[in-house]
Amino acid sequence: MTVLGQIKFLLDITRTRDIMRRYFVVNGFDGALTMLGLIIGFIVSESSDLSVIFSVCLGAAIALGMSGLSSAYISESAERQHALGKLEQAMISDLSESAYGDASRWVPLLIALVNGLAPLIISLLILLPIWLTIAGIALPVPPLYAAIMIALFLIFLLGVFLGSIAGVSWLRSGMQTLLIASLTVLLIYLFAGQ
Repeated sequence: MTVLGQIKFLLDITRTRDIMRRYFVVNGFDGALTMLGLIIGFIVSESSDLSVIFSVCLGAAIALGMSGLSSAYISESAERQHALGKLEQAMISDLSESAYGDASRWVPLLIALVNGLAPLIISLLILLPIWLTIAGIALPVPPLYAAIMIALFLIFLLGVFLGSIAGVSWLRSGMQTLLIASLTVLLIYLFAGQ
Protein backbone atom coordinates (compact mmCIF):
# COMPACT_ATOMS: atom_id res chain seq x y z
CA MET A 1 0.00 0.00 0.00
CA THR A 2 1.36 3.44 -0.91
CA VAL A 3 1.91 6.12 1.74
CA LEU A 4 -1.13 8.05 0.50
CA GLY A 5 -3.16 4.86 0.50
CA GLN A 6 -2.07 4.17 4.07
CA ILE A 7 -3.00 7.71 5.16
CA LYS A 8 -6.41 7.37 3.50
CA PHE A 9 -6.94 4.03 5.25
CA LEU A 10 -6.02 5.44 8.67
CA LEU A 11 -8.32 8.43 8.16
CA ASP A 12 -11.14 6.14 7.01
CA ILE A 13 -10.99 3.73 9.95
CA THR A 14 -10.95 6.61 12.44
CA ARG A 15 -13.51 8.63 10.46
CA THR A 16 -11.36 11.75 10.81
CA ARG A 17 -11.19 13.01 7.23
CA ASP A 18 -13.91 15.59 7.95
CA ILE A 19 -12.07 16.72 11.09
CA MET A 20 -8.91 17.29 9.06
CA ARG A 21 -10.85 19.23 6.42
CA ARG A 22 -12.49 21.35 9.13
CA TYR A 23 -9.13 22.11 10.76
CA PHE A 24 -7.70 23.12 7.38
CA VAL A 25 -10.51 25.60 6.71
CA VAL A 26 -10.78 26.99 10.25
CA ASN A 27 -7.06 27.53 10.74
CA GLY A 28 -6.48 28.64 7.15
CA PHE A 29 -9.19 31.24 7.70
CA ASP A 30 -7.55 32.26 11.01
CA GLY A 31 -4.22 32.71 9.26
CA ALA A 32 -5.70 34.76 6.44
CA LEU A 33 -7.73 37.01 8.74
CA THR A 34 -4.80 37.48 11.11
CA MET A 35 -2.50 38.56 8.28
CA LEU A 36 -5.23 40.79 6.85
CA GLY A 37 -5.74 42.35 10.27
CA LEU A 38 -2.04 42.97 10.83
CA ILE A 39 -1.54 44.49 7.40
CA ILE A 40 -4.57 46.77 7.74
CA GLY A 41 -3.27 47.73 11.19
CA PHE A 42 0.08 48.70 9.68
CA ILE A 43 -1.66 50.71 6.97
CA VAL A 44 -3.81 52.52 9.54
CA SER A 45 -0.77 53.26 11.71
CA GLU A 46 1.05 54.55 8.60
CA SER A 47 4.05 52.33 9.25
CA SER A 48 6.26 52.19 6.18
CA ASP A 49 9.18 49.97 7.20
CA LEU A 50 8.46 46.82 5.20
CA SER A 51 11.10 44.75 6.98
CA VAL A 52 9.43 45.45 10.35
CA ILE A 53 6.00 44.68 8.89
CA PHE A 54 7.31 41.46 7.38
CA SER A 55 9.02 40.39 10.63
CA VAL A 56 5.94 41.03 12.75
CA CYS A 57 3.65 39.21 10.30
CA LEU A 58 6.10 36.32 9.93
CA GLY A 59 6.33 36.02 13.71
CA ALA A 60 2.54 35.87 13.92
CA ALA A 61 2.39 33.29 11.09
CA ILE A 62 4.92 31.05 12.84
CA ALA A 63 3.06 31.41 16.14
CA LEU A 64 -0.23 30.50 14.44
CA GLY A 65 1.41 27.46 12.88
CA MET A 66 2.98 26.28 16.14
CA SER A 67 -0.25 26.89 18.04
CA GLY A 68 -2.23 24.91 15.49
CA LEU A 69 0.31 22.09 15.41
CA SER A 70 0.67 21.68 19.17
CA SER A 71 -2.96 22.22 20.19
CA ALA A 72 -4.29 19.81 17.57
CA TYR A 73 -1.70 17.16 18.40
CA ILE A 74 -2.40 17.31 22.13
CA SER A 75 -6.19 17.28 21.78
CA GLU A 76 -6.39 14.75 18.95
CA SER A 77 -3.89 12.43 20.61
CA ALA A 78 -6.00 12.42 23.78
CA GLU A 79 -9.19 11.82 21.75
CA ARG A 80 -7.63 8.96 19.73
CA GLN A 81 -6.26 7.30 22.90
CA HIS A 82 -9.67 7.63 24.55
CA ALA A 83 -11.41 6.08 21.53
CA LEU A 84 -8.82 3.26 21.40
CA GLY A 85 -9.31 2.58 25.11
CA LYS A 86 -13.09 2.38 24.71
CA LEU A 87 -12.74 0.02 21.74
CA GLU A 88 -10.24 -2.17 23.62
CA GLN A 89 -12.60 -2.31 26.57
CA ALA A 90 -15.53 -3.30 24.36
CA MET A 91 -13.48 -5.97 22.54
CA ILE A 92 -11.63 -7.08 25.68
CA SER A 93 -8.29 -7.12 23.86
CA ASP A 94 -5.15 -5.05 23.33
CA LEU A 95 -5.39 -3.22 20.00
CA SER A 96 -2.12 -1.27 20.22
CA GLU A 97 -0.52 -3.34 17.44
CA SER A 98 -3.63 -3.29 15.22
CA ALA A 99 -4.45 -0.91 12.36
CA TYR A 100 -6.65 1.02 14.77
CA GLY A 101 -3.71 1.28 17.19
CA ASP A 102 -1.55 2.61 14.34
CA ALA A 103 -4.28 5.10 13.49
CA SER A 104 -4.42 6.25 17.12
CA ARG A 105 -0.72 7.10 16.91
CA TRP A 106 -0.52 8.56 13.39
CA VAL A 107 -3.84 10.36 12.85
CA PRO A 108 -3.17 12.98 15.57
CA LEU A 109 0.12 13.82 13.85
CA LEU A 110 -1.55 14.11 10.43
CA ILE A 111 -4.30 16.32 11.82
CA ALA A 112 -1.75 18.43 13.70
CA LEU A 113 0.27 18.95 10.51
CA VAL A 114 -2.82 20.14 8.63
CA ASN A 115 -3.87 22.30 11.57
CA GLY A 116 -0.45 23.94 11.81
CA LEU A 117 0.51 24.16 8.16
CA ALA A 118 -2.80 25.66 6.96
CA PRO A 119 -2.40 29.05 8.68
CA LEU A 120 1.37 29.09 8.09
CA ILE A 121 1.21 28.43 4.34
CA ILE A 122 -1.72 30.79 3.79
CA SER A 123 0.06 33.49 5.80
CA LEU A 124 3.27 33.02 3.80
CA LEU A 125 1.33 33.36 0.53
CA ILE A 126 -0.16 36.63 1.79
CA LEU A 127 3.28 37.90 2.83
CA LEU A 128 4.84 37.05 -0.54
CA PRO A 129 4.48 40.56 -2.07
CA ILE A 130 6.11 42.15 0.98
CA TRP A 131 8.99 39.68 0.84
CA LEU A 132 9.41 40.20 -2.92
CA THR A 133 9.57 43.98 -2.44
CA ILE A 134 12.15 43.64 0.33
CA ALA A 135 14.14 41.39 -2.02
CA GLY A 136 14.17 44.24 -4.57
CA ILE A 137 11.55 42.94 -6.98
CA ALA A 138 9.27 45.72 -8.20
CA LEU A 139 5.55 45.00 -8.15
CA PRO A 140 2.85 46.80 -10.13
CA VAL A 141 0.86 47.33 -6.89
CA PRO A 142 2.20 48.58 -3.53
CA PRO A 143 3.18 45.49 -1.49
CA LEU A 144 0.73 45.98 1.38
CA TYR A 145 -2.18 46.35 -1.03
CA ALA A 146 -0.98 43.34 -3.02
CA ALA A 147 -0.91 41.37 0.24
CA ILE A 148 -4.48 42.49 1.00
CA MET A 149 -5.62 41.37 -2.46
CA ILE A 150 -4.02 37.95 -1.95
CA ALA A 151 -5.61 37.65 1.51
CA LEU A 152 -9.04 38.48 0.14
CA PHE A 153 -8.59 36.06 -2.76
CA LEU A 154 -7.54 33.22 -0.42
CA ILE A 155 -10.43 33.97 1.93
CA PHE A 156 -12.77 33.83 -1.06
CA LEU A 157 -11.24 30.47 -2.12
CA LEU A 158 -11.78 29.06 1.37
CA GLY A 159 -15.42 30.07 1.04
CA VAL A 160 -15.62 28.41 -2.38
CA PHE A 161 -14.14 25.24 -0.86
CA LEU A 162 -16.73 25.31 1.94
CA GLY A 163 -19.50 25.81 -0.62
CA SER A 164 -18.34 22.78 -2.59
CA ILE A 165 -18.29 20.65 0.58
CA ALA A 166 -21.78 21.78 1.58
CA GLY A 167 -23.14 21.43 -1.94
CA VAL A 168 -24.29 25.06 -2.05
CA SER A 169 -23.46 27.89 -4.40
CA TRP A 170 -19.70 28.36 -4.47
CA LEU A 171 -20.16 32.04 -5.33
CA ARG A 172 -22.50 32.67 -2.41
CA SER A 173 -20.20 30.85 -0.01
CA GLY A 174 -17.15 32.73 -1.30
CA MET A 175 -18.99 36.04 -0.97
CA GLN A 176 -19.95 35.18 2.62
CA THR A 177 -16.32 34.73 3.59
CA LEU A 178 -15.44 37.97 1.79
CA LEU A 179 -18.15 39.71 3.81
CA ILE A 180 -16.53 38.49 7.02
CA ALA A 181 -13.15 39.77 5.81
CA SER A 182 -14.71 43.14 4.90
CA LEU A 183 -16.30 43.39 8.34
CA THR A 184 -12.91 42.66 9.89
CA VAL A 185 -11.30 45.46 7.86
CA LEU A 186 -14.11 47.84 8.81
CA LEU A 187 -13.75 47.05 12.52
CA ILE A 188 -10.00 47.62 12.36
CA TYR A 189 -10.52 50.98 10.67
CA LEU A 190 -13.15 51.95 13.24
CA PHE A 191 -11.15 50.99 16.31
CA ALA A 192 -7.50 51.25 15.27
CA GLY A 193 -7.81 54.15 12.87
CA GLN A 194 -8.42 56.70 15.62
